[in-house]
Amino acid sequence: EVQLVESGGGLVQAGGSLRLSCAASGFTFDDYAIGWFRQAPGKEREGVSCISSSDGSTYYTDSVKGRFTISSDNAKNTVYLQMNSLKPEDTAVYYCAADDRPGLLLRLWVTLDFGSWGQGTQVTVSS
Repeated sequence: EVQLVESGGGLVQAGGSLRLSCAASGFTFDDYAIGWFRQAPGKEREGVSCISSSDGSTYYTDSVKGRFTISSDNAKNTVYLQMNSLKPEDTAVYYCAADDRPGLLLRLWVTLDFGSWGQGTQVTVSS
């Protein structure tokens, strides 16, 4: 059974940093698509970033480019999202998701069509 557990969320002031972790189990991590998504109150879930654990390709939504960095530690079955220069508009519940079709990484991320999802971690950025 695929399990994804997010951690690292919390309350931070604007301009601060957080590192989210997504610990995965139940599947072979080195050939997967992993995505980070977020959902703010009253808004639709949106893609933040994604990575292919097989070839390392990454994508970011425009609003986080230059501030967020996604990385993968295949030995630890963990994907990280380093978030710097946080803004109040980054406040949301952040979810990680995984799918065994890394060749469809961009399509899966744009359509939010990942097969497995975590429970989410709250990130709150105060002004």
